[in-house]
This record gives sequence, C-alpha cells and structure tokens, in this order.
Amino acid sequence: MAESTRLVDLVQDDIDRFLDDREPQLRDIAEELAPFAEYSRALLKGGKRFRALFCYWGWQSTRTPANEFDLIPDSDDRELSAIVRASVALELFHAAALVHDDIIDNSDTRRGSESIHRRFESIHLAGGWAGSSEAFGRSAAILLGDLLLAWSDEAFDEALAMTASSSARASARAEHHRMRSEVMLGQYLDVLNEQAWKSYPESEQLSRAHRVIMYKSAKYSVEAPLTIGAALGGGTADHLAALREFGLPLGIAYQLRDDLLGVFGDPSVTGKPSGDDLREGKRTVLVALARAALPSNAARLFDELLGDRDLSDLQVRALQDTIRDSGAVTDVERIIQRNVELAKEALSGAAITLSARNELLGLADSAITRTA
Repeated sequence: MAESTRLVDLVQDDIDRFLDDREPQLRDIAEELAPFAEYSRALLKGGKRFRALFCYWGWQSTRTPANEFDLIPDSDDRELSAIVRASVALELFHAAALVHDDIIDNSDTRRGSESIHRRFESIHLAGGWAGSSEAFGRSAAILLGDLLLAWSDEAFDEALAMTASSSARASARAEHHRMRSEVMLGQYLDVLNEQAWKSYPESEQLSRAHRVIMYKSAKYSVEAPLTIGAALGGGTADHLAALREFGLPLGIAYQLRDDLLGVFGDPSVTGKPSGDDLREGKRTVLVALARAALPSNAARLFDELLGDRDLSDLQVRALQDTIRDSGAVTDVERIIQRNVELAKEALSGAAITLSARNELLGLADSAITRTA
C-alpha cells in the first residue's frame, strides 16, 4: 500500500501545480474570479483518490513482472507523468460532477462545508447585490463546474501528449469519451427517476434504480479509471474487457455503499446531514427494495415523506427505521458482498501483474468498507 500512498501524494502535488498554472489566467481576466481558484482548490484538496488509484493500477496491470514500475519520489519518467496527469484529469472531472450534482440536488453541504452554489450565494448576500442570491449562486456554480470540466479535458490532453503510442492514445481517448457521456446521461436518468417514478410500473422501480447506479456512478468510479489507465499502458481489448468484469460489479458495490451512507451515515464523517438522500428524494436501489417490502398503505406514507425538504429529524429517523425494518439494508449488504465476490472472481482469472492484482483486491475491500 506504500506505493498507493505515494501516488496519492503525487496526484495532490500535480493538482496543486495544475491549479497554480491556471490561477494567473483567472486573475489576468479579473480579480473577481479569485473565488473560482479558491473553491477549486478546496474541492480538490485531500480525499481518498479512488479514481486516481484505479487509474494507476489499471496502468500497472498492463506491465510484465520484468518491467513493473517502482514509484519513487523523484522520478521524472514520462509514462509515470502521463498516468499522474490522467489521474488529475479524473479528479477534476469528479470535482465538476460534485458541483453540478449539488446544484441538481439543492444540497447545502459538501464534505462538511458549504456546497459551491451556497458559497457563491453567500458572496452575493455579503455584497448586498441586486437580484436573487440563490439564482446568482446557482449560475456561478454551474459555470465553475463547466470550467472544471474544461480543465479536466486540458489535463487529459496533456496526459495523452506524454503517451508515446498513438494506439494507446486513441484507446484512452475513447475510454475517456465514453466515461463523460455515460456520467452525463446517468445523471439525467437519476433526475428523471426522482421526478417521473410514478409513471413507471412498480415492477420496473428496482431495475431503473440499478440502471442509474451503473451509468451515473459505478462505471466512472471504478471501471472507467481502470480502463483509461490500462489503455494508456497499451492494454489490449481483451485486457480492458477483463478489467471491466472486475470494475463494473465493484463500482456497483461502491455506489450501493454510498447509498447506505446517504441514508444512515454519520454526518461528522460523511460531511452531509444524516438522511440527506431521504430529503432529496433519491430513488435508489435501497429505496426500491424497501418500498417493495412495504404494505400498500405504508408505501403511500413512505412516498409522501420521501423527497420532502422540510423533513424533521424525527421524520428522518422514522423513514430510516422503516427502511431497516423492511429488510432492505440487509438485502443491500448482501448485494454489495455478492458484487464484490464477482469482482474478485473476475480478477482471479485476469492476466495481470501480481502487484496490480493484490492492490486492486485491497482497493476493493477499502471501497466497500468506507464510512464516508
């Protein structure tokens, strides 16, 4: 795990350099753009860096035992620089997704601090400016999210420029394009599911929730970083397919853990209010399983409360108890474990380096036992 720890440090250092290079561009345009740099740094400071780690170990998985890379502090290896910069691109993309997701969900907090649109709203309020503080905050945050997306593309282009093989560049670019499209479309499916769920038969609720998990989160949290890293390393189509068989079920397990934390997580650890997903009306697999187990009258009451922004703490606890008593939590834990088993089984037959296999197995355990 020492190598993974060192990678996290390298990625943070490269994020800081990337933002150091961009900040003067903002200030040259206008001093009023200073919050864009400040908030970007706050969003991109720290974190578990799962996407960066999966990208790196996807790359390492393509190497042979004779040329496995030792991550050393002062290395100027061009291949390493490329994979670190690709990891920075993934972290920038993730930050953009968080900004936009918080706007869509109207979330007040992110990682224990004000969400970005609320921060911009506070600037408007403090300045006593004309118009709506809420509208200003939302508009400014959309633009910051868009800027982070643009920066993510810049960082990825720089990673490709450091990659010698033209076929590796083309393969990595295709994986990156697929990830971007799937996340955007998955986000829409999530919004659609929250608003239009009554229009769909009860028999489709679970499958629709599962589809959202796949495209909004599972693929871009694990599968895409793995395949992008492997593509940059020159991995074959078969190699990438083997990593997908590991990455998709693990990504599903990862998001299911996130869904449990969104309902039952400790606010001091998650940085979000307890039961935040309940107030936001998230139609997750957890919720679909709970509703399916409830009698019709209890399900109607559950639906009336779910998505109410003004839920009291007592009502949140009541919904939490309903979900627990329905057996949905036990079911989700079982699904998580089964998906992790499928991921590990897929990895056992993959033609990858021993070090990559061991690290990916460790990351699989970390991803689903996390508390934030």
